[in-house]
Amino acid sequence: MKKIIYSLIFGLIVLTGTAHALDLRGAKTQGLVGETATGYLAPVNTTDQAVKKLVADINSKRKAHYQGIAKDNKTPLQTVEQLAGKKAMAKTPAGQYINNGSGWKKK
Repeated sequence: MKKIIYSLIFGLIVLTGTAHALDLRGAKTQGLVGETATGYLAPVNTTDQAVKKLVADINSKRKAHYQGIAKDNKTPLQTVEQLAGKKAMAKTPAGQYINNGSGWKKK
């Protein structure tokens, strides 16, 4: 089940409306987005609309997936989100951003 979560989280690719492909891996590597303790992505100091669209799209897919896991395991959604957040931050490579609730930090 954990492999499914991470496959979904890290395997999502989204095309932006600007004809340039912005994917999750590239956005993380560039420091545009980071993982949070809530289990969702967030923009890191950017107002770029393509980044915001990427974050919104991935977070909506994550939430749907988390809801399915919560339902299947009869667990509160918040528990699944927090577990996913901890695991995503732990797997974040050095040089990328995480926010454990006390602001953005480069790992």
